[in-house]
Amino acid sequence: MFKSFCLATMVIIGSSTISFAETLVERGEYLVRGIAGCGNCHSPLGAEALGNELSGRLVEKNDAFTAIANNITSAGRISQWSDAELGRAIREGIRPDGSLIGPPMPFAMYRGLSDSDLEAIVAFLRIVPAVESDLPASEYSIPLPPAYGPPIDTIADIPRGVTVEYGAYLAGPVAHCMECHTPFGPKGPMLNTDLGRGGFEFHGPWGVSIASNLTSHPDGLGKYSDAEIATMIVEGKRPDGSDMFPPMPYGFLARMSQDDLDAIILYLRSLPPLPDAG
Repeated sequence: MFKSFCLATMVIIGSSTISFAETLVERGEYLVRGIAGCGNCHSPLGAEALGNELSGRLVEKNDAFTAIANNITSAGRISQWSDAELGRAIREGIRPDGSLIGPPMPFAMYRGLSDSDLEAIVAFLRIVPAVESDLPASEYSIPLPPAYGPPIDTIADIPRGVTVEYGAYLAGPVAHCMECHTPFGPKGPMLNTDLGRGGFEFHGPWGVSIASNLTSHPDGLGKYSDAEIATMIVEGKRPDGSDMFPPMPYGFLARMSQDDLDAIILYLRSLPPLPDAG
């Protein structure tokens, strides 16, 4: 999958309405610092994030696990991994030593990252400024599976454009909206039966927040206009002006292009209506 490449190599992707020309690093920066929101988990919160981008932090502490997002700058353990090993860790959750990365890394989604986007993410992570950090390992009181699925050979690009198909790719493998906004069962997010239904609880310094219903049901997004949905996604503001809670990565999502935002909304409109979970 990972071939040798020059960071100045241009990636040109055409669609019926849009054409793109960018380097791998530029695409990787757009994904990592933008729509994929990697720093939402891998960077410290608040003022501590300044100068400490992607140096890791405590992400979630509950009865099932204490999850520490690792330092993914060149000062972290990834500096000892090859590009292919880092790509496999991101997409399949398997470290070079064969151990499994646990939740809440959204591997149900990341397994669908295209080869070129995965390569771009790795290329950008290689040039992120090194930040030293001293973090403990994650702890799990639940058994982890041997793997999150069979080995992945290759994943083709989804043509970019304001389409339901590309919106599904952005809301799924890239931004992993659909993992956070889908109820969890014993084997993880219930993507086959409850996609986008909401209900998952997140704990943090802000308290407890519950993922909203993203389907077209009146319990979900059916009662909002496209403009209102866009404001909630990129600004974290409800139509009544009230603030929405973390861990939605509003600051990261605000950096996405208008076309990508429009594609996501188009996809969300296509979700079958489901009432709120529970």
